[in-house]
Amino acid sequence: MLRTHHNGELRMTHLNQEVKLCGWVSRIRDKGGMVWIDLRDRYGITQLMFDESRTSKTILDQVRSLGREYVIAASGTVIERVAKNDKISTGEIEVLVTGLEILNAAKLPPFLIEDETDGGDDLRMKYRYLDLRRNPVRANLELRHRMAQETRKYLDAQQFLEVETPVLIKSTPEGARDFVVPSRMNQGEFYALPQSPQTFKQLLMVSGFDRYFQIVKCFRDEDLRADRQPEFTQIDCEMAFIEREDILGTFEGLVRHLFQHVKGYDIGEIIRMSYDDAMRYYGNDKPDIRFEMRIATLKGHDQDMTGGQGFPVFDGAETVLAIAATGCATYTRKQLDELTEWVKRPQLGMKGLVYARLEADGSIKSSVDKFYDEGALRSWATAAAAQPGDLILVLAGDEALTRKAMSELRLEMGNRLGLRNKDVYKALWVLDFPLLEWDEEGKRWNAMHHPFTSPRPEDLEKLFSDPGAVKANAYDMVLNGTEIGGGSIRIHDRNMQSQMFEALGFSPEEAEAKFGFLLSAFEYGAPPHGGIAFGFDRLCSLFGGSESIRDFIAFPKNNAGRDTMIDAPSAIDEKQMRELGLNGKTVKR
Repeated sequence: MLRTHHNGELRMTHLNQEVKLCGWVSRIRDKGGMVWIDLRDRYGITQLMFDESRTSKTILDQVRSLGREYVIAASGTVIERVAKNDKISTGEIEVLVTGLEILNAAKLPPFLIEDETDGGDDLRMKYRYLDLRRNPVRANLELRHRMAQETRKYLDAQQFLEVETPVLIKSTPEGARDFVVPSRMNQGEFYALPQSPQTFKQLLMVSGFDRYFQIVKCFRDEDLRADRQPEFTQIDCEMAFIEREDILGTFEGLVRHLFQHVKGYDIGEIIRMSYDDAMRYYGNDKPDIRFEMRIATLKGHDQDMTGGQGFPVFDGAETVLAIAATGCATYTRKQLDELTEWVKRPQLGMKGLVYARLEADGSIKSSVDKFYDEGALRSWATAAAAQPGDLILVLAGDEALTRKAMSELRLEMGNRLGLRNKDVYKALWVLDFPLLEWDEEGKRWNAMHHPFTSPRPEDLEKLFSDPGAVKANAYDMVLNGTEIGGGSIRIHDRNMQSQMFEALGFSPEEAEAKFGFLLSAFEYGAPPHGGIAFGFDRLCSLFGGSESIRDFIAFPKNNAGRDTMIDAPSAIDEKQMRELGLNGKTVKR
């Protein structure tokens, strides 16, 4: 080995020992008669000391030729530091260098390799191999490693087998777009990269591998954002001979295990909520339950607490919704005007905002006192669970648009009031999703999860008579307002699966062409089974307190789906095109 110790390892117990260290030059401080170097590797920093009275001129000349990020090996004696540094683990000692070897010179980096860097996102993405030297990025990948190891540890203890499934598969254009791969040996035909190992893990259940998992790469050719990448990683799992309760219990256990062993955190009770209640009280299917502020329906769902008072905005609205913002009755007119403009943004599309103040003394005043008396306003306050000192915020309009806008307003108020603390974690299961959703453009029903999801047994008879009323035997786990995992009990009967394909508008020929292998497998003794997949990148980002999954991927793509470091995707030459049977010329960028 070129080194005897790592740069985060030496302590006072190593005093007077002869050591050899390797790493990158992080900082150089030259005080004339003495020079100090901070030597960095992935384990930490050790201060090297060069003293004119104790270090040879040859070594000092070498030291003064060094620059940032030079790779060096230094040997010497561990001594006690005079000026100790309690901010680093090796801050009580330093190494008096007696030997120095330059292993490689380095150009001046395009940005500072420091915790707080001067490099922007684009620059750091282009030189990602340098960005990975920074402590925060390294710590993110160390967290990811621990998450993966603890996941394997837990699932192995639960008798799950880790099985790899194919990466080159058949394209089945349902859901997001596939990435396709041309075949040289079968010209004119294409593989697809898997959006998930869904059908393969079901086939493993047919094969008798009753507990499967895989930490697996998946691929989706879709529009990107902070928490999406064209390639991403899932904790993919499937179980046979189980019911929904077995899935929920097993994977509650996984989440608890990860929090306990990675963060030392007790996640507390993981509550359960129906999809209908999530939409009604929180306006979305991934509610953030770190704070209350539930949505109250003042008009809609067969009730009306706003009508008959001559206020045209409410009278003409399909839905009127309210929330109580804790302690905000003191908001100024300027603050209220700013909130009104916030809800009128094109992203939300509201025409305005009505408010009512429930003052600390119990009195109540509103922006619509002309139309509503104190009794009506108090009924709103009761519905919204408002307390003295709270501000009641009211939106009105079409049901879907207004509920979505109120959901966003609730989260915005949670942010403004500091109620969405990233160091506090609240998880829940959302259950009983609709099985199907109507595609207005295609004039057909689509599977809300995927076409292998089983309906609730009690809803099966509605599959053709009332498809929109059928509930799926499906479940999502939500953490702090972010979906981290989802799954379902699967269909395991050929006839039921064929009926599902029919409800989705597949002809028997289409179903056979796309999924004949699965339908055939169901005829050879498929057990009842179900599973779940967790977004591993997203889970890591939540554990690390970041909104972006890119921070927890070693070599991510940018928001345009490009790897600017290696310049991919890129054109291929005409010879490759001909070998693949692809017509046309490459497009040069």
